[in-house]
Amino acid sequence: MALKSQASHVDFGHGAEARAGRSDATTSIGIREVDPEQVSDWDTRVLLSPGGDVHQTRLWAAHWSKLGWQPRYLLFEDGLPLLSLERPWPLIGGRGAYLPRGPISSGEAPSKTAARLVSAREYLVRHGVDVVSSDAAIPAATGYGELIEQGGFRPIDEIEPSRHRMSVPLPHGTSEQAAWANLAASARQRAGSAERRGLRVVRFEACRSTGSWQGFERPASTTSDAAVFEPVMQRFYSLLDATARRRRFTLAPRPRMVDWTASAIASGMATHLEAVAPDGRVLGAALLYRQGGRLTYAHSSDRDDLRHEFPGVVHLLVWRGIQLAIREGFDEFDLAGADITGHRSEPGPGSPMFGLYAFKRSFGGEWIELSGNHEQVARPGRYLLGRTIRKMFNARRLMQVGR
Repeated sequence: MALKSQASHVDFGHGAEARAGRSDATTSIGIREVDPEQVSDWDTRVLLSPGGDVHQTRLWAAHWSKLGWQPRYLLFEDGLPLLSLERPWPLIGGRGAYLPRGPISSGEAPSKTAARLVSAREYLVRHGVDVVSSDAAIPAATGYGELIEQGGFRPIDEIEPSRHRMSVPLPHGTSEQAAWANLAASARQRAGSAERRGLRVVRFEACRSTGSWQGFERPASTTSDAAVFEPVMQRFYSLLDATARRRRFTLAPRPRMVDWTASAIASGMATHLEAVAPDGRVLGAALLYRQGGRLTYAHSSDRDDLRHEFPGVVHLLVWRGIQLAIREGFDEFDLAGADITGHRSEPGPGSPMFGLYAFKRSFGGEWIELSGNHEQVARPGRYLLGRTIRKMFNARRLMQVGR
């Protein structure tokens, strides 16, 4: 899948409405369930639409299908897709539904996106769903959160790691020189130091013709099969695991994460960068997603024990990501979040996330608060009973594994 930037996004016919600021929260939006094979360009519609997200793709659905989730593919009457991931309750019937980072906004008025969510909820409840959860990545400043709360949704804890993100705007015509000048002096110094020490950035990429390769090195293998990327993702997971142990956060199991990331690179919706020392040691790496008009810095890690010998590894990776975003015509380099459960506000000195926040600020990252995760429970009795039974099943499974 060769993905282009937001400049050539799919037009669903409501751009004028968004630009004019008109809203119509009461209008019902037609929605129906479809066979994904009938929408062969599903992932393209998702990823090339403003606000698009990899978590709304068929590839993400296929990944979670292996873990027992059942995908439902919904299509609005104007052609905008919506993925619902669902898990039946054990024994009692019924199910819960999660709309991962959906509905996508597609550049429309927030009231229309809110109307989409209400229409989707009504459809799903009619088809046996007891609770609907949604964490559309829409800025809080739009008022979207208040709109859906008026529609019966309530805020809950996040499913994805962050409810904020930090954005480096890249308006049309931004040059690499201008972007470099926008970096803090400390970021320029460290990225430049890494280059002067001879660090190479290897780019693992299925879209071979995308963007300029200046500053990047091609890997030895040039095929796009997911199996080729699995050893690379195994290395990456080991780096992430060391960071997770040091900072005390939880990672998805190795097989699950390696499977997803290798598939995402092979599909073209992701690219992977490795910083390599002159002697061949891998010092750090970063995974980036192409989605919704932005290049997203999704996961990264480096060798903590080699930072003194090779300072600026991650700074160089981020700078290469910004260069790639400019070359591919994206409007934004998305640095993802800098918040964790219990610390959801913009970090200040003394906050456990202030170091990460300051690092992303040094690249020109601007703090964007998102509307957050919300849910609506349609059948409270079956929902509570279903969750209780599932917890009992999970506890029993853990006991069996521990024997």
